[in-house]
Formats: sequence, structure tokens, C-alpha cells
Amino acid sequence: MPLPRWLLVGATGTVLLMALPLLGLAVRIPWADVPTLVGSEAARDAALLSLRTCAISTLLCVLLGTPLAVLLSRSHGPFAALARTVTALPMVLPPVVAGLALLITFGRTGVVGRHLSVLGIEIGFTTAAVVIAQTFVAMPFLVVALEGALRSVDARLEQTASSLGASPARVLTTVTLPLVLPALAAGATMSFARALGEFGATLTFAGSLQGTTRTLPLEIYLSRESDTGTALTLALLLIVVAAVLMAGSAVVARRAVTGRG
Repeated sequence: MPLPRWLLVGATGTVLLMALPLLGLAVRIPWADVPTLVGSEAARDAALLSLRTCAISTLLCVLLGTPLAVLLSRSHGPFAALARTVTALPMVLPPVVAGLALLITFGRTGVVGRHLSVLGIEIGFTTAAVVIAQTFVAMPFLVVALEGALRSVDARLEQTASSLGASPARVLTTVTLPLVLPALAAGATMSFARALGEFGATLTFAGSLQGTTRTLPLEIYLSRESDTGTALTLALLLIVVAAVLMAGSAVVARRAVTGRG
């Protein structure tokens, strides 16, 4: 069916809006110095810390977010609505507000943190604080993506498996979750990408200590004032990682759909 021509104009404008800043970044990057800048100690520490903490936070998002998404997709009423709102709230909160909330709760003198300090457990301004901040802001992306996919699953398939004697756990792991694998992969990818780009909550709750809490976005921010070349190069690294993640997620989704077909 033919489409209105104005759709092409709008789509072209959108692509340009998204692509031009990336092209502008590419023009200003000192390509000849990229290997040296990426290999610097500060950049290496920030990159390794970001990848390590983002991997942990993404795993936590999958382990904790999947059960919640399943329950929300099968639940109705005010309590489910409240849980859905609370879970999605970090998506719209300013990151600094999220970091402040985490600091007030888990910091050394926080509501929970002061009791943990008595036990010798310190969370604020540690690597654990980075993981918690990333998980807090990234969790909604997995839950929202997965819940939507779970709601579209044909309930007759689950009922058939159940009628054949499969336990609820077996139905979930062998029928339901395989059907939403593309959504799970997409949600995990978005969670990783969101965690990788997290700045405000991490800075507020974890600070910026090289090798301990200074992630790539923090290193980019600090380098922006003193060394624009390093900042641009690290920004390129973030873009490449995000692009690889999105491409990998698309491949997983395509193979899952092909396998079902």
C-alpha cells in the first residue's frame, strides 16, 4: 500500500537529527591518536570498570527483573499498578535525583546505610554503589520490554502444556520464556546500554575515584575540560560498544523468530 510522501520527509528529518551529532563527533575525533588515548591508564581503568559493573548490573536486572515482569504481566489491580509505577519511575527521574535517593538510603548515614555501617558494610562511594546505581536506572528497561512481550504470549500454549502435566515452573521455562527470548534479549541490551551511559546517579551515589567508581561517562566528563581528544575518543568507544550490543540483540531476535518459524 502506498504511503503519504510526508512520512518520508518526517523520517528523513528524524534520521538526520539522530545522525548529524554522531557525524559531528566523528569529524572532531583525532583518529591518529585514538590507540594511544584509548590505551591510557585512566581510559583503560574506566573502560574495564564500566564493562565489569555493567555486566553485573545487567545480570541483576535479568535475575530480578524477569520474575517481576512475569508477575506484572499476569496481575491486575491497584497493587500491580503501584508496583508497575514504582518500577518504571527511574526511567523518568533525573539521574541526580535517583543518585540522591540511593545516597540518602544506602549512604553511611542513610536510612539503611547507617545500620549496615554498624555491621562494617559500606556501600556509598564504592564499586558496589556503582552497580546499585546502574541497576536502579537500568532495571525498568528490561521489565517494561519483557512485560509487554509476556502479555502478547498466546495463553493457549501455556494451558496446553499445563494440561499435559507440566508444572508451572516447567511451563515458564520451556514454553513462556523461550517465546519472549527476543524481548528478553532486547531488554537486557537496553539495560546494559543504559547502565553503560549512566552518569548522574553514579556520580552522586558513588563519586569519582579512578579504578573504583570512575566509569567511562565520568572519565569523559572530567576529560572534557582538560583533554577534548580523550573525551571524544572515549565517547567513540561508548558508541561502538552500544552499536555492537544493538546489533547483537537484533541477531538474537532474528534467530529466535526464525527458529520459531
